[in-house]
Formats: sequence, structure tokens, C-alpha cells
Amino acid sequence: MSIWSTYRLRLERKRRLYRAFRKRRDLCMLNDQTGKIGRGDILAFVTLRNERIRLPYFLRYYRDMGVHHFLIVDNASDDGSTAYLKAQPDVSLWRTEASYKRARFGVDWMNWLLRKYGTGHWTLTVDPDEFFVYPFCDTRPITALTDWLDTYDIRSFPAMLLDMYPKGPIDAVPYKEGQDPFEIACWFDSGNYTISKNPQLHNLWIQGGPRARMFFAHKPQAAPSLNKIPLVKWERSFAFTSSTHMLLPRGLNTVYDEWGGEKASGCLLHAKFLSPMADKVTEELERREHFAGSREYKAYARMLSEEPELWCKWSEKYINWRQLEILGLISKGNWA
Repeated sequence: MSIWSTYRLRLERKRRLYRAFRKRRDLCMLNDQTGKIGRGDILAFVTLRNERIRLPYFLRYYRDMGVHHFLIVDNASDDGSTAYLKAQPDVSLWRTEASYKRARFGVDWMNWLLRKYGTGHWTLTVDPDEFFVYPFCDTRPITALTDWLDTYDIRSFPAMLLDMYPKGPIDAVPYKEGQDPFEIACWFDSGNYTISKNPQLHNLWIQGGPRARMFFAHKPQAAPSLNKIPLVKWERSFAFTSSTHMLLPRGLNTVYDEWGGEKASGCLLHAKFLSPMADKVTEELERREHFAGSREYKAYARMLSEEPELWCKWSEKYINWRQLEILGLISKGNWA
């Protein structure tokens, strides 16, 4: 990489950090529990809007995994999410009425909180419908993973977003508050994924799954990206550039082995395709706050009107992380 290219990336990183510093003014703290954060605590960072029905299971899932504290930005929820989160003893809560789109789809808010509170900690940045799965997660807490990563001086850990869906119409079985979403959305595509390398930032670009197969069948290259790097040992100079798809410095994106081996990796089970989805799509189309003119939500709206079934004869029913390892969607690398 040329000196000029390196310099340009450094300037871009500084620009991202400056944007985050400016956008901190969007945030109004409602519940400051950050004084409870201890040295070595695992921290979860979340941006959400109107996710009240999902929150009980989401918080329980990550508490059971070993997450110690949640730092959450509530983007103008009006469904009771704010009051519920404000009452949680391990949640520090900020609220904003500002534009999600103008904050680079929430990335500016996350970069600010990560810089201020995440520095020196292992941080997990996820959405309320994303559930982190990693090798041995059924027997080992997340601190076992981060301890191993620290031992080998690994600062970032990847997880492919794996879209989960029910058998039958998406809205056929109502989702109940506190329920494990994968009791309903327990199927996934085991194949049909494409992978390419971003030549500038060196992250992998993964597309495919049911969204490419069904919602973007005529233009699969426009399907949402599935590559994410949610788990990072954060430093003040780090910045996400596009959701959790990629970071700067770009060395954090090299989470794969180009020489024939395998590095450890995980999955984010994505519980998007559940009964609240139709209402969510309608709301987000009205707000028009999402990427590319809400292109993704427009595709959802077109297909949902036809009551589509994402399940097909090649769908796999989810069992556990070992199944995903056999399918090549998770790797334990040299972690034993």
C-alpha cells in the first residue's frame, strides 16, 4: 500500500472520530450506570428503536453469555422501550430524537460511546435482533473467548450474519415477549453465499442467504452484506466505518487466513424474520432513515405483500454451533 493511500486512510479515520465527537450532542443520557463498569468487563453497545418486545430475551441471552454491561442508544422509541431499559440495573441509556441517517445510521453514536466507555474493554456491538454464537458457546462464557484472543494478541473477531426464518409465512406464528426467537425462526440457508475481498480496507464482503435468494433475486449484488466484526478489543483510535462491517485501522479487518489455514470465527443468528416484521417494515418506510433510500425495506415490502415463505427444500434446521462448524459457517481455528 502506498504512503499516500495510508495517509488517506488515516485522515478518514480521524474524520470518523471527529464526526462521532460532534454527534455526541445528539445524545441525552437518561440512566448513567457507567460507574458500575469494572476493569475487564465485557461491554455490549446497541442502537435501537421500538424493540420492546425483543428486549427481555435479548438482555437475558447476553447476560447468560457473560456480558457485564449494556450501553444503549434509544432512537426515539414510543413503544415502552425507554422505560423498560431505564429500569435495568446493568444498562446505561441514552436517548436521541436526532436523525439515524444523519448519524451514518447510528455509527457516529456508537463510535463516540465506544471511544469514551469501551477503550480498554472487549466490546460487542450488535442489534437487538442479532445473537452472537461462537465456538464452545454452549459450555464456555464469552470471557473464555476473549481471554484466548488476548493470549494471541488478536484484537477483533468476525461473525457472519446468518438470517434465520420460520417454516411457513413469516407472520404465521406470533412472537411473544421473552420468547427465544429461534423456537420459531429455526431455519437457515447453509449455502449460496458469495465472498469477495475489499481491496482498500481488506475486509471480506459476504452476500447471499434468503435475502439474496428471495428479496433480491433479480439483483443479488444489491443484497445486504453479511460480514460483521462485532467483537473488538477497543482502543481510542478505532472507528467503525460502515455499521460493524469494517473498521479503521484496516488491520482490524484481516480476520481471515489467506494462506490456507482457518482463523476462529462466529455467527450472528439474525432474528429479523418474525411476526413483528411487517409492522417494522411499514414504520421504517415511513421514516426513510435507512441506507440507500431504504432500498432493503422497499424490497421487504414488495415481497411481504405476497406472504412469502423463505423456507425451501435446501433449508437447514438449526441445532448448535457444531452444526455451523461442519457447514463451514463457524471455525474454532486453533482454539481447543
